[in-house]
Amino acid sequence: MKDINILAIETSCDETAVAIIRNGKEILSNIVSSQIDVHSAYGGVVPEIASRIHVENISLVIEEAIKQASISMEEITAIAFTKGPGLVGSLHIGVLAAKTLAWLYQKPLIPVHHILGHICANEFVTELKFPLLSLVVSGGHTELVWMNSFYDFELIGSTQDDAIGEAFDKVARVMGLPYPGGVAIDKLSKEGKDHYVLPIPKTEKIYDFSFSGLKSAVLQLIAREEKAGNCMNHADLAYAFQKTAVKQLLDKTELCIQNRKPAHVVLAGGVAANSHLRQEITDCLKKYPEIELTIPPMYCCTDNAAMIGVAGYYGYLAEAFADLSVGADPGFDLLV
Repeated sequence: MKDINILAIETSCDETAVAIIRNGKEILSNIVSSQIDVHSAYGGVVPEIASRIHVENISLVIEEAIKQASISMEEITAIAFTKGPGLVGSLHIGVLAAKTLAWLYQKPLIPVHHILGHICANEFVTELKFPLLSLVVSGGHTELVWMNSFYDFELIGSTQDDAIGEAFDKVARVMGLPYPGGVAIDKLSKEGKDHYVLPIPKTEKIYDFSFSGLKSAVLQLIAREEKAGNCMNHADLAYAFQKTAVKQLLDKTELCIQNRKPAHVVLAGGVAANSHLRQEITDCLKKYPEIELTIPPMYCCTDNAAMIGVAGYYGYLAEAFADLSVGADPGFDLLV
């Protein structure tokens, strides 16, 4: 059987990433050019700067991915790219690059949903089994996604306001911690103890999430402590915030597990790198030995093109192709 080599491009936010994936499993190359040092000076991603840096980097990253894979464009089977969701300017650069390569070398184009890519990153650990429940946690998403197959989705729950990664960044900013906030809070929380108590916000739907109220509770706690003349212990605050945020994730996920009984549970997204979440979901699933749990490798938690390559491989098998009129879609719906 002839190898299926997918060249994948990911530019949904502030990473310029290109990977070449063989047969949906083997990583021939996975190049990521991060802009984190640039955006950290602003406390978050600046869209205009991100898209400009993508323009500067995309050709170099493509060349490096092909070089590292020791492959020619003639051996590439198809071009996969992130269609959305994401920052429209950033997405646009990746879409243009993918369309240019597809036109120049006469290769099929495969549009990929960014979240499906994150879910598919777990294929580097084990083959996904259906029905599958994915807890998607990132800077822009907090969702419970049910999958009966690679192209059969149901959105069970989502955030009513802030995504969990966004909440981590906002709370870190209040505490004077560096960007990205999730990394800083996770590290600081290891020095903290169970001291402060924060509420878990209520939601209208049982599987939905809410983190805006938790951020407000942190602000109120700081104000109360200052008014009382108490010195705020930032390590204990980081511990309390992270514990409360992760508990909300796990409570909703476990409720869904009990009601839906999936064969497989996976983590997906940048916040899947959080050490407390990884430990808590591992402990939780020990109560359900009949259900497989997969946590993505650390290199596939943050945005990368390897995960887009895996999703693109399954898109190729499903013949989910697009023509050269395809464009970026910052609001791309997973259910479409």
